[in-house]
Amino acid sequence: MQLDNWRRWLPNLVYFHVVWIIAVDGAADGYWWWGPASVAAWAAWELPRSPYLRSDLTLMLGTGVLGFGLDTLWVQTGLVRFTSPASWGGVAPLWIVSLWVGFALTLNHSLYPLKTRPIWAGMLGLTGGPLAYWLAERSYSAVELARPLWIVLAALAVAWALVTPLLLLWAKRLESLDAR
Repeated sequence: MQLDNWRRWLPNLVYFHVVWIIAVDGAADGYWWWGPASVAAWAAWELPRSPYLRSDLTLMLGTGVLGFGLDTLWVQTGLVRFTSPASWGGVAPLWIVSLWVGFALTLNHSLYPLKTRPIWAGMLGLTGGPLAYWLAERSYSAVELARPLWIVLAALAVAWALVTPLLLLWAKRLESLDAR
């Protein structure tokens, strides 16, 4: 996929951000199911058109598991508290896990150019990950970040700076699943 193929990657990028807003806003208002519903609707639209169907499905499952584990770690360490209702106490709620699944749908599409650019992928994670949590707190009150804030943001930055390029590397390796 090339950057000039904007008809393919731009809608993917826009849909991810729309899904993020729906999920976070819904969680803030107590509608935890908005996240999973919006990701499911987006996936139902994206997957039939994807040239990476098997890879996308594998990434969605694996990234969801990874996200559940990482956000549960943040909850268990007290760095992050999700303000929306969760099905289980002390673990990441379903709405945030659905955002991880949605993020997986960007790896082969809008983030495709970063598969071979791990430094840029790391920079995206370094800035984008903490920014997303900070916005979810400041603009929506969907999460509460522990204080001092800089410690939480630093931990999120390090984690996302590692996770983003690793997920893109995994996506690159999974391309063979869809080779025709």
